[in-house]
Amino acid sequence: MRLTFSALIAGLVASPAFAAGDVFFSLRNTDFIVLLAFLLFVGVLIYFKVPKMMGSMLDSRAEGIKSELDEARALREEAQTLLASYERKQQEVKEQADRIVTSAKAEANEAADQARADLEKSIARRMAAAEEQIDSAQAAAVKEVRDQAVVVAIAAAKDVIAKKMTAAEGNALIDSAIAEVDTKLH
Repeated sequence: MRLTFSALIAGLVASPAFAAGDVFFSLRNTDFIVLLAFLLFVGVLIYFKVPKMMGSMLDSRAEGIKSELDEARALREEAQTLLASYERKQQEVKEQADRIVTSAKAEANEAADQARADLEKSIARRMAAAEEQIDSAQAAAVKEVRDQAVVVAIAAAKDVIAKKMTAAEGNALIDSAIAEVDTKLH
């Protein structure tokens, strides 16, 4: 109440109407009517405790904003925690993928080395088999040439012996060969 009364006195003292020299406290003075209406309005506001209601509304609004800010901070922290977690997981997955790739390369290199070794062994076996076949073919060719040489030599010896030998000499030769075979077999 003191505040209202002090405001009324200050308004009256500092009024420009006093400087003009007219009667200020008259209902014909519009400045006085406006002052009375304003004071009445302020009084009604104070009577119905509007400033207190406005203060409580502003306080509740401030508390609501504060709770929203706190919730936003909590959500932000949670989001940052999730982001850090996902980044860690992503890094772990990347490292695991790198390990898998490295392992696969190592296994591929080992498989290639094993394949080379197996190929070299296979080539060595085939070369040995081919050399064996060549040696066998060479031995067969030498045997065939020898056999052919024996056949040719026998045919030549037969011709020579047939031309130089008589029937009596041939019969004697056959009898001696039979006797020699008989002694060797028994």
